[in-house]
Amino acid sequence: MTDTPLDFGDPEDLERLRHDFRAWLVDHPLPERPADEPLPVFLHRWHRQLHSGGWVGLDVPEQYGGRGLTALHQVTVSDELGARGVPGVPRIGYLAHALLRFGSEEQRRRLLPRMLSGDDVWCQGFSEPGAGSDLAGMSTYAERHPEGHYIVNGQKLWTSYAQYSGLCLLLARTDRAAPAHTSISAFVLPLDRPGVTVRPLRAANGDDEFCELFLDDVRLEESERIGAEGDGWPLAMTTVAYERNALDTGHLSKYGLLIERLRRAAHERRGTLPDGLLSDIGRCAVDYQVLVAHARRRTAERLAGQSAGPESSVDKLLMTRAEQRLYETALKVFPEELYGEGGEVLGDYFYARAASVYGGTSQIQRNIIAKRLLGLPADRHA
Repeated sequence: MTDTPLDFGDPEDLERLRHDFRAWLVDHPLPERPADEPLPVFLHRWHRQLHSGGWVGLDVPEQYGGRGLTALHQVTVSDELGARGVPGVPRIGYLAHALLRFGSEEQRRRLLPRMLSGDDVWCQGFSEPGAGSDLAGMSTYAERHPEGHYIVNGQKLWTSYAQYSGLCLLLARTDRAAPAHTSISAFVLPLDRPGVTVRPLRAANGDDEFCELFLDDVRLEESERIGAEGDGWPLAMTTVAYERNALDTGHLSKYGLLIERLRRAAHERRGTLPDGLLSDIGRCAVDYQVLVAHARRRTAERLAGQSAGPESSVDKLLMTRAEQRLYETALKVFPEELYGEGGEVLGDYFYARAASVYGGTSQIQRNIIAKRLLGLPADRHA
């Protein structure tokens, strides 16, 4: 890492935790992945291995299967994993914190320990064909019946690895007349429930990460709703706030390694690299430092108990800009990565191109910032 992004108000035991985790990783390295093993199966094995060492759910209370530590402890583990270029802590942590905030006591005790251990495999049913980035525009509808249950109809899209999952955190509209951000509710959906169809989508590169989810008269009980009706939007914001913090995902340390590699190249090849490319490296370094400061700010806000909100759209835009510029510049400085096998930078470059689309397009994030943070009118002529 070029810098330690966790140097603000650290608990005294934080460095001891980092030391213990590094020692554990020496004895429990990333397992080998057989050529025919699907990626989500491999990642699930890694999840179970991390959990066996006590490295999943550090900031989840002990009574729900965690270790009862702080967000700072959890991001320390993510930071270490990113610095080693290995898969990060399973992203079910995003869902865990949504359950912690909105779930009932019974739901927390029943669902969280099995989520953290990997006994239950989860996916997210958020995006839809007509509302991929603008969740407020979703049309999946959960109709409440007098007997107390819901009948759900609709379709979800871009649901990652649903074919390997048993449970889905589902968002559906429960009030067609209420404003968009107050009419969405969240449910625990067992994917073996009658009326649920999971259809993997085969991408051009052969991957089947994404799935379609069809819901035809699916019955959900009131006890399977998370929180009150209308809590779906703030629950989703809690989830994406973790997904968009580069400290939570381990991306900061990963970016830092490449920044350091670019700095060395700039120093060693100063007479041969064009001035314009040196300027690009400088911009990458600035983007990185801005992202570090911003991620630290978000983590400090969480430690102070501040709830997630539309500010996470700023996080998403900053992370997208930093990632795309970094890998584009790296390919110019290290063109050899374009050829042969094992070009890690090339693979990351291609994945980074999608950063302005997945998890909410950049255009939608700018609209959210304009409307919900800056208070600008929806109609430019208004």
